[in-house]
Amino acid sequence: MVQPVPSTGAQVIPVIPEAPEDTLYEVRKKIYPRAVHGWFARWRWALVWITQLIFYGLCWIEWNGRQAVLFHLVERKFYIFGWVFWPQDVLYLAILLIISAYGLFLFTAIAGRLWCGFACPQTVYTEVFLWIEEKIEGTRSERMKLDQAPLSPRKLAIKSAKHGAWILVALWTGFTFVGYFTPIKELARSVVSFGLGPWETFWVLFYGFATYGNAGFLREQVCKYMCPYARFQGVMFDPDTLVITYDQGRGEPRGPRNKKLDYKAAGLGDCVDCGICVQVCPTGIDIRQGLQYECIGCAACIDACDQVMDKVGYPRGLIRYSTENALQQHWGTKDIARHVMRPRVLVYSGILIAITIAMFYGLATRIPLKVNIIRDRATLAREVEGGKIENVFRLQVMNTAEEARRFSISVSGLDNIEITSERIVEVPPATTQSVSADVRVPPESATKGSHRIFFEVKALNHEDVFVREKASFLMP
Repeated sequence: MVQPVPSTGAQVIPVIPEAPEDTLYEVRKKIYPRAVHGWFARWRWALVWITQLIFYGLCWIEWNGRQAVLFHLVERKFYIFGWVFWPQDVLYLAILLIISAYGLFLFTAIAGRLWCGFACPQTVYTEVFLWIEEKIEGTRSERMKLDQAPLSPRKLAIKSAKHGAWILVALWTGFTFVGYFTPIKELARSVVSFGLGPWETFWVLFYGFATYGNAGFLREQVCKYMCPYARFQGVMFDPDTLVITYDQGRGEPRGPRNKKLDYKAAGLGDCVDCGICVQVCPTGIDIRQGLQYECIGCAACIDACDQVMDKVGYPRGLIRYSTENALQQHWGTKDIARHVMRPRVLVYSGILIAITIAMFYGLATRIPLKVNIIRDRATLAREVEGGKIENVFRLQVMNTAEEARRFSISVSGLDNIEITSERIVEVPPATTQSVSADVRVPPESATKGSHRIFFEVKALNHEDVFVREKASFLMP
């Protein structure tokens, strides 16, 4: 707007402030989660202990003189206690992935992001790193003041101690991770003697750096922007899925109040608007605004709100696990439980149980012997003494048991067919032995062309361990 200036009659053109530039990405505001105690927090820490004891301890357990769980890439064998898996057993890996997928679908359909909130490695290590941060830097308010304070010797010492502890945990995590692919005792000796190979060094540092960066710095950014599960979880939810909910009907209108005030007469709800549910959230959301994709289902806000309700003398459960239908129709616990067992849950459960039973049945009845037959391509068929026709085969006999065994080799399928080479082979435990088999038949046993024959490999003293594989015999 143009305004005249009385003294001179000149016109002043006001400066219009420039509009702020649009940014493509949201500017991150560092989140300082507040420590919380309660039933769900105890469960979360129990799972932290369980998962980390398994991860850090399992690789040190021995079984039959070797590491109990070892994915030996050099030998191309996976050892899981008494089971030895070879590349030919990739079917079991596929089944395991299917079981994991259906398990995730099932738990998500029942109770949302339970995996994310309680057992996901990102959640677990963030919890551990936050605990270290709290022990060294102090409470939430102390951490905020420390970050806002200018650099000083005290601040530098505290920050150095925290990052030093983080780096030690991250490097030990990377070392343990590599210990599942390289025997961990050999790996430890290599580290002590400074003889660690380039690939082991790379993966220890890479996994350690990933742990340090994700749990120490990125934290909720991984859950919000990097994890695909946060994006497609909504398609697995329905109105009967248990999720963390804020009871608006009970809590609104929110606001602070005096304990002596009759808040209901004043038109207030149970929510005192303390904001603690936001302060304890590791992703920094306000659950009172409804379910959001950033919510990882850790239930920290439930514990925090229950503590506030106890202090002000109100009933617990203002923030609780519930369903959309339960809130709308005011269902009780029994009604919620009855609606949990709905068709999609039953279908997921049935498929999961069937696949799991099939997998364990296959493992229980798996024959610890595999045989691959390869024709000697240098000599397809030849005539030998007595006019007999000979084909040469190479048998790869894989003894998947962890004990040495002797196997007998026989052949059938044509009249008077026989093996003229060695018929007994001894194979060490969890080893492959290559055997040459010279197979001969009289010329009158078959016509010209290819004929199907069968090799039978049987373990001596173990009648139930045998394999029958087909092959082709060529008559010139």
